[in-house]
Amino acid sequence: MNPSNQTNRREFLKQTTLATAIAPLAVHAAGNEKIRIGLIGCGGRGTGAAAQALQADKNIELIAMGDMFADRLETSLNTLTKTSAVAEKVKVKPDHQFVGWNAFEQVLASDVDSVILTTPPHFRPAHLKAAIAAGKHVFAEKPVAVDAPGVRSVLESCEEARKKKLSVVSGLCLRYGYGFRNIMQRIHGGEIGDIHTMFANDYRSGIWYKERQPDWTDMHYQMRNWYYYTWLSGDFNVEQHVHYLDICAWAKGAYPVKAVGMGGREVRNEEKYGNIFDHHSVTYEFEDGARLVSNTRQIRGCKNDMSAQIYGSRGKANINERRRGIYMEPAGKDRWIYDGEDNNFYQTEHDEMFAAIRAGEPINNGEYMAMSTLLAIMGRMATYTGQEITWQQALESKEDLTPASYAWGDAPDAPIAVPGVTQFV
Repeated sequence: MNPSNQTNRREFLKQTTLATAIAPLAVHAAGNEKIRIGLIGCGGRGTGAAAQALQADKNIELIAMGDMFADRLETSLNTLTKTSAVAEKVKVKPDHQFVGWNAFEQVLASDVDSVILTTPPHFRPAHLKAAIAAGKHVFAEKPVAVDAPGVRSVLESCEEARKKKLSVVSGLCLRYGYGFRNIMQRIHGGEIGDIHTMFANDYRSGIWYKERQPDWTDMHYQMRNWYYYTWLSGDFNVEQHVHYLDICAWAKGAYPVKAVGMGGREVRNEEKYGNIFDHHSVTYEFEDGARLVSNTRQIRGCKNDMSAQIYGSRGKANINERRRGIYMEPAGKDRWIYDGEDNNFYQTEHDEMFAAIRAGEPINNGEYMAMSTLLAIMGRMATYTGQEITWQQALESKEDLTPASYAWGDAPDAPIAVPGVTQFV
């Protein structure tokens, strides 16, 4: 929270290009060589991802941690050191505990081989760019951007990672679930025919909120409540709903050509809830005329449902995270329900990542993690503006949500979008 720990936008972007340029290129760690990891973003998801990474390989250590806030880093470190399954692999000395806007640089300069990127999504493109420039393998939590310039940056970074033979594994964890993979093989094998209609639902209740403290500046407040600010989270249909949008893109094997939608703030409309909406409804259209209807809502006291339904010319499929929620109903055949091995897909994504690092055969999820993020951003563009948005418009958008400066003080403006008034940029 040190007000002197600040940097302007130009300096920040320059640092992400040059950060740790002298660090060694860590292509892979063969045999029993130690793999050293760093955590950038020490919230609940970051702490969980670190624990999973530490369980993914027998010879791995967490040696550096960075966060914007000292209390979050301390809480995360305490949790990890008290988790029996990983405690002995936590080797984070006080001089490798970094706090502030440039903590990510300090983690990257700490002789780590791989990093976990779990800050608010706004920072993902810059942190990914710096990590790849520094020769680090990356686990990048979803979504990977909040605007189109960020998506384009991620695509460039992932192409650079491919050239350097570095792994980039996405936090779109459903792609690592055995049940999800099984039903996708069946869908792609044609068991329900040609896909013509899909529904992606994300109906859930409210979410956490941090009360403002006397010593917080406006920037502190927004950073502590990052979920409620579009520049930090991308809005909840990007931050959360990207999972089931990605499932539908995976099933279809394509991304849509245009979208139109509506949304607003029906219940979560107080100033303390920033500028995101509490509901979105978007209809996407694919080149072949197929439709994807995306519905999201975060309102307490309503029915919850997080799932995808896929309709084809010869049947339908239902996909959600419950074991018996992964099933198909091919026309003229009995319902098929996934009954194979269950797995913790959060763990599997790390298991496969570090196995690939050991083998020198990097995984690169870059294209789908960027394109599915853009799919969600495209929906937000449609709901915020009230206009039809094409895929090309979304990809080429010049809307850059980066603040003028990164400093503890004034916060970026947070205007609430008004459909029909807010302009596409």
